[in-house]
Amino acid sequence: MSLESVRAFFAVHAPDVEVIVTQASSATVMLAAEAHGVLPAQIAKTICLRVGDRTMLVVTSGIARLDNRKFKDRFGGKPRMLDAKEVVAATSHPVGGVCPFGLPAPLQVCCDVSLREFEEVVPAAGATNAAVRIAPQRMVDLIGAEWVDVCQA
Repeated sequence: MSLESVRAFFAVHAPDVEVIVTQASSATVMLAAEAHGVLPAQIAKTICLRVGDRTMLVVTSGIARLDNRKFKDRFGGKPRMLDAKEVVAATSHPVGGVCPFGLPAPLQVCCDVSLREFEEVVPAAGATNAAVRIAPQRMVDLIGAEWVDVCQA
């Protein structure tokens, strides 16, 4: 269902973007980089967080780490990562396939500036073996995200 919601999202909003399903798992940054022949930094990992009572997604470079100080300054609270069950409830996507596409309900989505150094990034696409190749700015435009600086330099 999750992969199908992502396919449906792209069919409507960007039919030229192909959802790539691989035999190999791409559930981790390293596996995804290997499966898609890109640098680990080009994997756009999506983190599902809660700040207070607000759930949000932050998409970062595959090698970036959240900076708690920057995050707290930007969003007014400390981020708490959701557990696997909470992630599925919020996104419909399994851990390892979480992405900002095809969500069951609107969530705030932010993309870290760490993605801007690449012409193309590879976010997951709703399954642990699915992804898309997309320009970072196009991804931001498609999902209505905002650019933020919340990762360690």
